[in-house]
Amino acid sequence: MADKLKKRGIFNPDGDVDLTKRKIIGGNTTNLNDYNNLKYERTYDWYRQAMNNFWIPEEINLNQDIKDYRNLDEYEKRAYDMILSFLIYLDSIQTAQLPNLEMYITANEIDWCLAIQTFQEAIHSQSYSYILDTIANPSERDSIIYLWKDDKTLLDRNQFIGSQYNDFLMEGTDVAFMKSLIANYILEGIYFYSGFSFFYNLGRNGKMPGTVQEIRYINRDENTHLWLFRSMITDLKKEREDLFTDEKVEYYKSLIKRGVEEEIKWGSYAIGNDIQGLNTKMIEDYIKYLGNLRSSGLGFGNIYEGYRHIPESMKWVDEYSDPNTVKTDFFEGKVSAYSKSSIIKDDL
Repeated sequence: MADKLKKRGIFNPDGDVDLTKRKIIGGNTTNLNDYNNLKYERTYDWYRQAMNNFWIPEEINLNQDIKDYRNLDEYEKRAYDMILSFLIYLDSIQTAQLPNLEMYITANEIDWCLAIQTFQEAIHSQSYSYILDTIANPSERDSIIYLWKDDKTLLDRNQFIGSQYNDFLMEGTDVAFMKSLIANYILEGIYFYSGFSFFYNLGRNGKMPGTVQEIRYINRDENTHLWLFRSMITDLKKEREDLFTDEKVEYYKSLIKRGVEEEIKWGSYAIGNDIQGLNTKMIEDYIKYLGNLRSSGLGFGNIYEGYRHIPESMKWVDEYSDPNTVKTDFFEGKVSAYSKSSIIKDDL
């Protein structure tokens, strides 16, 4: 059975101030952002990390990318355009979706984390526009942005996550809310990654260095978003055991598996076997590894036999995913500059 969720109000002088009564959903919040009294204390470290990650797309030089884009071979250019179109769509719907979740979340410290994430998703969308405005002419730019409307495979690709979000908007139940959280987790932790690996492969081949750096910063942000949603889901496991029955957990695992299958199919279609340094087998092995990592990160266990470690053929992705080329732990990272913060390692 699914229960309707009640939207949180705005002005609520009768809201609970007792931290023991605070809940992620179904609580009675005052909406007061009291940074010294937090039930979900990890959000404070997340907030500081996210703020230290602040960056501006235009600070990255794309002059070399203008030249490189015209020299990409036909397979690289096709993959570049299609994957960029897909990423534009992903971050756009994230920007639109996160406020819908906030309407039902009654833990103010999680709300202000989601507000920061929404801002970051908008920055990501802007970064893609900056790239396209710089390297492409106006007609090329428009065709890339709206490619998902004309390419059936890409349109079908977008429908899986989009339908989970739409179901939540239509139903507004606790079960639909959980599905939406899992969908966010899939998007942040699986759906971006064949695309990221494509751009990093360009980087290790000495191409499109500005785009690669933009993607590195975006990847760093996505790791923090992934951590936030994992924390929300694991905290809900304690607060709402009824949402994590064996049957429901198996369903959530099936969503993650579907996300893996969609990403593998997409990588095969967009990248294929004609790009130097990357092929469909490498992508499949990598995404199945990520699927196991994401599922086990929620305590659901592995989905695929094996795939417990990052494939040898894809270990170079870790090097390119770090915007500072320095590995640090989330809570031990030192900030060297406002836009050069350390990253959460992708071991979630």
